[in-house]
Amino acid sequence: MKRTRLPVGILFLLPSLMGFCLFYIWPFCISLGYAFVDKPTGGSFVGLRNFIELFRNQSYLRGLFNTVQFIAISVPLNMGLSLGVAMLIHKMEKHRELYSLVFLVPLVIPSGSMVSFWRSLFAYDGALNGLLHLIGIGKIKWLDSNLALLVMVLIFIWKNLGYNMVLYLAGLSNIPREYYEAAWVDGAKPRQVLAHVTLPNLASTSVLVLIMSIINSFKVFKEIYLITGSYPHESIYTLQHFMNNMFASLNYPKLTTATIILVVIVALFTQVMLRLERKASE
Repeated sequence: MKRTRLPVGILFLLPSLMGFCLFYIWPFCISLGYAFVDKPTGGSFVGLRNFIELFRNQSYLRGLFNTVQFIAISVPLNMGLSLGVAMLIHKMEKHRELYSLVFLVPLVIPSGSMVSFWRSLFAYDGALNGLLHLIGIGKIKWLDSNLALLVMVLIFIWKNLGYNMVLYLAGLSNIPREYYEAAWVDGAKPRQVLAHVTLPNLASTSVLVLIMSIINSFKVFKEIYLITGSYPHESIYTLQHFMNNMFASLNYPKLTTATIILVVIVALFTQVMLRLERKASE
């Protein structure tokens, strides 16, 4: 009788997998029931009423619109800057590691330690307005106007540019140099090399960067929350603010309903992008 041996790698993954299922998957599955009742304890089944009421909630719709707007602005901008920086560093012959390290520093700086810096920089009486005053420009309410969205985008790029840069550097290193040499022999211009050699060969990397950027875009809530609190300017009131406020008010049906919708949207988007990447590779 032939016995099959469990791969050694599974044994190393098992503790993390058990922890992930115990503290993430299992609580999420339990909370799914709250989306179909009117209250968390002793509630009655209400079907899809929580979902219908959620899409009539102005706070939720505002948070959904702001989240989509933020992702639509910050993710492509971050990907473009990350690719540009990665291409510049990839072409360097000296001090490549040093320049890469400079962009990786934000990844290791705790978010809490940067809150005072961002707050003092963008406060109404902060350093940035002080600099503008010196050159004759009036003070700007960076955190209490529509410009707060730009601050949010800036913080996101500062935090995630280095991570995406590393992914693109790995992708650029896997492109055979013969492809570039053949393009140069054929007289291709730099933009043609970018469009027909670099970008097509970075398709898989770009899909990964896109997915990770969207996931990381939800994590910027931590910095914004610490800087502006639970109720910031309406231009940066996101889904995370809405869900955090529902949790604070113990409104678990609305919280879990919003969570389910968000999970479904992210999961469907990820599947679509992976299929497109697979077709592009074929």
